[in-house]
Amino acid sequence: MKKFLKNLGIVLFVFLIIAGVFSLTVSEDRDVKEVTLSDIAGDVKERRVDHIEVSTDNNEVLVFLKDGSKVRTIKESQSDLSEALVRFNADADAIKDARIQVKGPSATSFFVQGILPFLIPFLLIAGFIYFLMRQVGGQNNRAMSFGQSQARLTDSATQKKVTFADVAGVAEAKEELKEIVEFLRYPQKFLNIGARIPKGALLLGPPGCGKTLLARAVAGEANVPFFHMSGSEFVEMFVGVGAARTRDLFRRAKKHAPCIVFIDEIDAVGRQRGAGLGGSHDEREQTLNQILVEMDGFDTDTNVIVIAATNRPDVLDPALLRPGRFDRQVIIDQPDIKDREAILKVHLRGKPVLKTLNVNLIAERTPGFSGADLANLVNEAAILAARRDKQQVDLGEFLEAIEKVMLGPERKSRVLSPREKQIAAYHEGGHALVAAMLPHADPVHKISIVSRGRAAGYTLKLPVEDKHLHSRSEFLADLAVALGGYVAEQQVFADITTGASNDLQVASNLARKLVMMYGMSDKLGPVTYGDHHEMIFLGKEIGEQRNYSEKVAQKIDEEIANFLDGALKTASQLCKKYRAKLDQIAKILTKQETIEQEEFVKIMADVNPPAKKIQKQPAVIAPSTPPASTRLGEAGELI
Repeated sequence: MKKFLKNLGIVLFVFLIIAGVFSLTVSEDRDVKEVTLSDIAGDVKERRVDHIEVSTDNNEVLVFLKDGSKVRTIKESQSDLSEALVRFNADADAIKDARIQVKGPSATSFFVQGILPFLIPFLLIAGFIYFLMRQVGGQNNRAMSFGQSQARLTDSATQKKVTFADVAGVAEAKEELKEIVEFLRYPQKFLNIGARIPKGALLLGPPGCGKTLLARAVAGEANVPFFHMSGSEFVEMFVGVGAARTRDLFRRAKKHAPCIVFIDEIDAVGRQRGAGLGGSHDEREQTLNQILVEMDGFDTDTNVIVIAATNRPDVLDPALLRPGRFDRQVIIDQPDIKDREAILKVHLRGKPVLKTLNVNLIAERTPGFSGADLANLVNEAAILAARRDKQQVDLGEFLEAIEKVMLGPERKSRVLSPREKQIAAYHEGGHALVAAMLPHADPVHKISIVSRGRAAGYTLKLPVEDKHLHSRSEFLADLAVALGGYVAEQQVFADITTGASNDLQVASNLARKLVMMYGMSDKLGPVTYGDHHEMIFLGKEIGEQRNYSEKVAQKIDEEIANFLDGALKTASQLCKKYRAKLDQIAKILTKQETIEQEEFVKIMADVNPPAKKIQKQPAVIAPSTPPASTRLGEAGELI
């Protein structure tokens, strides 16, 4: 639409120019009264004529009368005006007093009448040919630009810098990258002592942990140009385009040296070769080969460093990881509580928050959150405050934002029937009761039967501290807690519903990992079973290769069943023994739909639950610890 309006404007502009040129040739006297030559002769005889102008190009006679008026006529081309007036009985003295002036053709009228009629068709044809040539040239330019690099250049000297001060946490990663900054700023310092400038650094870490931000910070600290592009931008449908773009990228980088080339998601082109897909002529493999050649081709005095990022180091080609290519491999982990607090303070810059806001409290309630998750959390809290017409963001918005980020917004339109509400209350009460009575289970922080996202109810537990290692006792407690809702429904209603389906899936997956991955089975011992492999070109797990016999498979199934039976018995005993507390929790949930941490502690105080570190602040929602991949689903069981 914009292109059409632009072309329409150009056409209108040309039309106005042509109309203006024609208007110059149109005489201002076109509206003068037309008379005959005999009338003009009579005016001459009566001495009423001031002067007469005769145009030779069109034989027009314009008569200016003494009273200020004008008349016009056309004379014969072969005769003179004086002779014509004499034929109409005008005497010579009167003709002489009329002051006849002869005007030749003007240059403008000659151009418009003599040249322009031939010139306009020529111009139109020439314009049409030029338009066609331009279109063809544009197609050729686009075809030739396939081999040009799509990398964007960010010049730290002219644009806003990102420095290490803008990257919170990841202290070890920043220490590693500071060496690269020194190499870029003072290369001669290292060359004089015989040190070789590193050619590449590979940033490894889960999504959202700040790999791209760290790469930009390195460029900002070194104050050098920064080329950045994604690995997927190398490859096109045309053969050889990826390799050509790689050559063009490194050619541009050498011109701007010292500089940094950042390739995000390098696993898109850096996957292991020889997978059998496409053979040796695979476009992706050609691109990878060119990257390897370019990195080896750097001179010792070429200050170009390649920084790549990926969250899939297991699928990268070994040639990329050898010394001389990516000399530095920087691991970026999920932030711990101190890092989360620092990240929150960075994202809170420039936002109107209460001075008394306890950032440490928010960091404690967000284990497992990445840097991107924390940025999203701060943004959601600011949106909630704006919707409530507040001038500052307080703790209440952050608490609700944590819950919204984890489970989604409240679904107020989803109203449960009284029967379903009672079932949901007992289901979530069963989870909370079992968690409260087991010493190795995490403390309960909130119970709710308010729908959020896909969950119609949820029991949220928060670990006392960040965990990197998990014990067998903790896993067994998690199994019992996962089956607590299932047991509560069975004991109270003598029936079960589909609400426990997610709980059963979580418990079954955890029990299988205890046997096959963690070696926590007494019967099978410290052995892992199954070789989980991935197809390189698919990039996802498609199954496991069985490295055990059918007899062992039967034992594995038996051990998984034993773990689940043990957890079921534990949950059943606790729900039966503390049935009164279960009824009390369900009654309160049915009435007010939510039980916070402090209220739940008071409810369970008279049954002497195991001592746990309970935070005294108002209850907040936070995700359970993710590393063991066993907490999935505890943050919100589907009812």
